[in-house]
Amino acid sequence: MGWTLVVPLKPLALAKSRLTGAAGDGLRPGLALAFAQDTVAAAGACPAVRDVVVVTDDRRAGAELAALGARVVPDTPGAGLNAALAHGARLARERRPDCPVAVLNADLPALRPRELTRVFSAAAAFPRAFLADAAGIGTTFLSAAPGIGLRPAFGGPSRARHRASGAVEIALRGVDSVRRDVDTGDDLRAALALGTGPHTAALTAGLLIPE
Repeated sequence: MGWTLVVPLKPLALAKSRLTGAAGDGLRPGLALAFAQDTVAAAGACPAVRDVVVVTDDRRAGAELAALGARVVPDTPGAGLNAALAHGARLARERRPDCPVAVLNADLPALRPRELTRVFSAAAAFPRAFLADAAGIGTTFLSAAPGIGLRPAFGGPSRARHRASGAVEIALRGVDSVRRDVDTGDDLRAALALGTGPHTAALTAGLLIPE
């Protein structure tokens, strides 16, 4: 039984505000969309993933991500990131009651399907599991086995919160692309060094990112 993956995305006009200094307000919404496109495309190519549910109220992003095969649902709760994630997981289980569910950040433009497959394989051993981000402070991935509540606690120092909630931290090397979310110019440089997907690569070609 494949996983259902829930990916949250803010309206593009509001997304990735910390990238303004690196890319400017003109490019920032497009970058947020490109990150999400590369994330969803790579996730959809992962053999462990049966379907991808994107939670967003952004029409443009919804149309682009639906074209990649995602099921797009509105952020009906409108109560922040964790409420949106719980909403997406609930909708996934209404359709497939016994499915394992995971959450993945939408800003992983260097995501590799093979590395994500390894994360899913590790997560399958536990009722709930999570992967810390590259900085070791936040979380990029959270999973819940069939019949287990997701209990997302994303935002800020979420690594500590997920660990305190009883989720098991996944300890894997060589999954840098699953850890490398992008919030700042430094993060973007690191993602580009790993090698991003085609949408991000096309948009950042020739981009000079200030130090």
